[in-house]
Amino acid sequence: MSRLHQSRIADFQEVLGEPTVALTKLRELCFSGIPFDGGLRCLCWKILLNYLPLEKALWSSLLKKQRDLYSQFLKEMIIQPGIAKANLGVSREDVTLEDHPLNPNPDSRWNTYFKDNEVLLQIDKDVRRLYPDMAFFQRPTDYPCLLILDPQNEFETLRRRVEQTTLKSQTVARNRSGVTNVSSGSPLKTTPSSLSEYEVLPNGCEAHWEVVERILFIYAKLNPGIAYVQGMNEIVGPLYYTFATDPNSEWKEHAEADTFFCFTNLMAEIRDNFIKSLDDSQCGITYKMEKVYSTLKEKDVELYLKLQEQNIKPQFFAFRWLTLLLSQEFLLPDVIRIWDSLFADDKRFDFLLLVCCAMLTLIRDQLLEGDFTLNMRLLQDYPISDVHLILKKAKELQDSK
Repeated sequence: MSRLHQSRIADFQEVLGEPTVALTKLRELCFSGIPFDGGLRCLCWKILLNYLPLEKALWSSLLKKQRDLYSQFLKEMIIQPGIAKANLGVSREDVTLEDHPLNPNPDSRWNTYFKDNEVLLQIDKDVRRLYPDMAFFQRPTDYPCLLILDPQNEFETLRRRVEQTTLKSQTVARNRSGVTNVSSGSPLKTTPSSLSEYEVLPNGCEAHWEVVERILFIYAKLNPGIAYVQGMNEIVGPLYYTFATDPNSEWKEHAEADTFFCFTNLMAEIRDNFIKSLDDSQCGITYKMEKVYSTLKEKDVELYLKLQEQNIKPQFFAFRWLTLLLSQEFLLPDVIRIWDSLFADDKRFDFLLLVCCAMLTLIRDQLLEGDFTLNMRLLQDYPISDVHLILKKAKELQDSK
């Protein structure tokens, strides 16, 4: 370990060792990248995302309270509906006329159950595809959720819900004239490729992507105004990965609950990007995309005019860059490094606009030479992979204001 690295770790330990963490100092340190050693990053992110307060004495009681609350969410939103569904097959007496699966009343529990299934299927499709170039999300977790995986459980888990809902929608396919075809030929052919692509883990195990699925499902249930929007999986992925690989096992064990609350706090800051009706408001995504271009105009008018002339609108690339905090543009370790700086930004994601600007100016020569098609390809599949270079450039842009 280099001398410099050791002294950086010591700087972090000093700030985090105080009874009250000095936030400004911590932000400065994190902005230049957080060492992975000793679980420093996991701890810093939890503070930067307002999950842990600055007074250290409050940490253990707060963590206990939040983790208990999360267990409560699991019981209410996954286990109880699952028990109700399981009982339906066993005892008939609790199925009243008011509340049976075919009741059209919008307040019916079953109506909610079926609506939730639509959300769940979308989440399921997205989380299975998380970082396909890494084995991590397909691997079993070290701490499977015992509340849910207890072999005594008779209730319907999310995994079973997905399997049953998918099978139902697969075997009975309606053609467009409304005639129902129950699939002829082998029903196996109709299982969606996503279910058969992955090996099913043995009983009592669950893969990391299943944990992410639960986090997103509970978030959607608790936030009906926004529910689940595609892309949220890309925001929760790096958070969960960071907490689930924490070298400190007593934190790692609670990665699911801690990720849930940090994700909720992060979404509270960026959720406007996901809400269509706010697109054109000052807090919405269109405003931010325009801001990338107006900043570019200040910093590099020649490049700005070239993109304008080719009619390359910021929506074509900056929408994804900004909404997903660049999580799709780089490999996971690089995304995590960029997030160190973004979370440390006291103006909350103003720095992200500068990072986008830096990404454009670093490929200015290619963009100035390229035609529309070539430039679109460059922007949608960004060519520079050295994030340190990009962050350095963004910092220069910030300092030159």
